[in-house]
Amino acid sequence: MANHEPEQPQITEETVLSTEAVGLTADPLAAAADATVLGQSPVRPATTAVPVPGLPPRTAAPAVPSVTSPVAPTATPRTPSRPTAMPQPAAGASTLTADQIMRFSTQFEAIVRNVSQVVVGKEQPVRQCVTALVAGGHILLEDYPGTGKTQLARGLARSIDTSFKRIQFTPDLLPSDVVGVTFYDQKTGEFSFRKGPIFASIVLADEINRASPKTQSALLEVMEEQKVTVDGATYDVPQPFAVIATQNPVEQLGTYKLPEAQMDRFLIKTTIGYPSHESSVDILRQINIGDRATHVSPVATGADVLAMRTLAQSVHIDDAIYEYIVRLVESTRHHESIAVGSSMRGALALTLCARVWAAADNRGYVIPDDVKALAVPVLAHRVLLTSEALFTALTAEQVVAQILEEVPAPAQSAAL
Repeated sequence: MANHEPEQPQITEETVLSTEAVGLTADPLAAAADATVLGQSPVRPATTAVPVPGLPPRTAAPAVPSVTSPVAPTATPRTPSRPTAMPQPAAGASTLTADQIMRFSTQFEAIVRNVSQVVVGKEQPVRQCVTALVAGGHILLEDYPGTGKTQLARGLARSIDTSFKRIQFTPDLLPSDVVGVTFYDQKTGEFSFRKGPIFASIVLADEINRASPKTQSALLEVMEEQKVTVDGATYDVPQPFAVIATQNPVEQLGTYKLPEAQMDRFLIKTTIGYPSHESSVDILRQINIGDRATHVSPVATGADVLAMRTLAQSVHIDDAIYEYIVRLVESTRHHESIAVGSSMRGALALTLCARVWAAADNRGYVIPDDVKALAVPVLAHRVLLTSEALFTALTAEQVVAQILEEVPAPAQSAAL
């Protein structure tokens, strides 16, 4: 019986080459996947997929995005050590024109130069005080005797053509001596209210820590709400309104420490420090000038200050800056050397001052350096250190400076 084997088809060289060509080019999706692995940008053709031996069948899928690595990177959470990118301010984000910013900067520098004639060689604390005045806040000057605290306050007050009163705080000072008193007028037969020295645009509270806590508390309402309530009647204070207080940090006999609630109401707390060698020699050359504050004239009006305050409200702040300010404030609440951190009032104060600082630098937007320059004078007096930190002679200013180094700032765009 004869064996009948099935006839084997003859495979020619052309058939093999054709099959290999089909395997190489017939599957466009496989070619796209190979291009993706090789780091190339795949181009999805319009033809349908053809099954190829050795590869699973493919179904229609959305276009594969271009990648530069054969392994797709996994998403990692953002860590505090990675700075966030701060984009360039969008067009129209700030409503200030170049002319408005220039006028603001020019007016700001005029006030700084005028006050610098009173306190020689101390431009940084002078700029901080002018910033607080324009922002609508209050200033606490704490330094050793003879450093020019009162001169700086009087020089700033005399640089603005507005009402000014000085209150010398003493242990026997009463709240009615500050806010005013209601008295019976025998001529008219009616009760009248006599306003106290607090009803001035700029009030100098000299040596504020010498007054009793009862008198100090008389300033709480007016510093926060800029109103005074006496015998059930509420009175508004003139605008602009600012309290410039001074105190001595070394002499504690007969003084009363300011409560934390009142410390938090000061927008900025700064020091002046001793003058440099060159500035000291220059002061001696002008020894015939007894009271420097009386030799300066106003360079701005109260309306100018209010106009500058309105312009500063239009300075653009990016969301990355807002997050940076909040991270700084939150870090004060979790730092090992701080018992009580800054409240939300500290974040608001830092934002207000940063806008004024940016406009004074002839910019319509805030950058991280504005926040860094103001963080210590704005936040340091709002925190309470632990007993361990106080035992090691650590200061609040040093702790806030350390937080500035630990918290990453937004990466400033090259376009800025």
